[in-house]
Amino acid sequence: MSPNLTAAVIGSGFGGLAAAIRLQSAGFQTTIFEKRDQPGGRAYVYRDDGFTFDAGPTVITAPHCLEELFELSGRKLADYVDLIPVEPFYRLKWEDGYSFDYGASVEETLAQIELKAPRDVEGYQRFLAYSQKVFDEGYTKLAHVPFLNWWSMIRVSPQLARLSAHRSVYAQVSKFIADPHLRQALSFHSLLVGGNPFRTSSIYTLIHYLERKWGVFFPRGGTGALIQGLVKLFQDLGGRVELNAEVERLDESGGSIRSVVLKTGVTVETDLVVSNADVMHTYGTLLKRSPRASRQTARLKKMRYSMSLFLIYFGTKKQYPEMAHHTVLFGPRYRELLSDIFQHGHLSDDFSLYLHAPTRTDPALAPPGHEAFYVLAPVPNLSLSTVDWAVEGPRYAQKILAYLEERYLPDLRKNIVTQRLFTPQDFEHELNAHHGSAFSLEPILSQSAFFRTRNKDQNIEGLYFVGAGTHPGAGIPGVVNSAKATVGLIQKDFARV
Repeated sequence: MSPNLTAAVIGSGFGGLAAAIRLQSAGFQTTIFEKRDQPGGRAYVYRDDGFTFDAGPTVITAPHCLEELFELSGRKLADYVDLIPVEPFYRLKWEDGYSFDYGASVEETLAQIELKAPRDVEGYQRFLAYSQKVFDEGYTKLAHVPFLNWWSMIRVSPQLARLSAHRSVYAQVSKFIADPHLRQALSFHSLLVGGNPFRTSSIYTLIHYLERKWGVFFPRGGTGALIQGLVKLFQDLGGRVELNAEVERLDESGGSIRSVVLKTGVTVETDLVVSNADVMHTYGTLLKRSPRASRQTARLKKMRYSMSLFLIYFGTKKQYPEMAHHTVLFGPRYRELLSDIFQHGHLSDDFSLYLHAPTRTDPALAPPGHEAFYVLAPVPNLSLSTVDWAVEGPRYAQKILAYLEERYLPDLRKNIVTQRLFTPQDFEHELNAHHGSAFSLEPILSQSAFFRTRNKDQNIEGLYFVGAGTHPGAGIPGVVNSAKATVGLIQKDFARV
């Protein structure tokens, strides 16, 4: 590449950082423009009263895709961050008292299934084999490959048909498993990327095998420490990170991106832009002056967006050593609750929760003798719900904390020493997330691959995308692989420049 080529990356989430590292490694002089005062995007970090709270992603899988970013320049991830294996991967708990530890050992998983539902042992083995086939086709072969035209989609359609991609995650799991608890245990993974198990394509069952293949990890110091490691790598390569640098618009002229204009009025000329910002925000706000963007804006307005999330970050002066690092707490309803969230926009009185207890793995994230937590509840996005979260948020938080205290964390509320909330309205205002969605476009089959936002815009030269709204989708492996796909396109486009 010409040493004079410049690239601007909007946003410093995992996708933006991965793209910036690949671009800088390939010889582009790259600058990241980040709206907030810290890098990380959704992987923001709150530090309150001696506690460290990761705001977003806490389940680190497929470490190889992170290791690749360091290997591009002959470096090693382990020299920048320490990834600690988490075991079990998740503890799953139900209100009737049943508990299932889902971890690395297939033998232990089979033993638990044998105790719960002996007839499902053989079914699980067949499901695991199916998940591996989906992983081989959907992840190994396609996760880093961009879909830019109909032919790219038609070419893989036979494989997707053979794998029953038209069926939902839950329907496909149910082909192999009869027990209701185990069906939930093997179908909840699509929620980790913003998908309803009853509507999301069965392709997302590949997550089960992905975790089996590489494990689940947590960075020492929290997910924020992994972000810091990626930023340091980028800066070691000569890249620049501009914080508190919100982009106001992208200047497009003659069908090409010319510059990035910041809210401060500063204009930065660039040869290309990679947007890690929300896809609707990019087209509808940053490119609202561009007639060439209007078709994509109209298209995105009609698409379905993922659910949002309601989060409570809290620190306690009491420790709860009986809790696992990752715990999924299933409520009394599964299908019906997900319908309330994804279709009806109803904030239900019951809920299913994800409880993150990082001090199980790294006690340094809280003061001595204390515990750091966050609890997450999937909730409707703002297009479906009229909830005023400024009013309802504190009430909903009290309902969730009372529920946790009653069932899982004795004397919780009187032991909380610090607390903060993050609502769908915060997703919209802080992260420019359309409708306050937590994972951008909903990962249904009709919004996947070619039908998602392209990694490269077809009408505006020099405009590219990474992150949850483009192929392959949300989750750390997804957005990091989107960077691989996108930068591969950029290198081809600029190979002769």
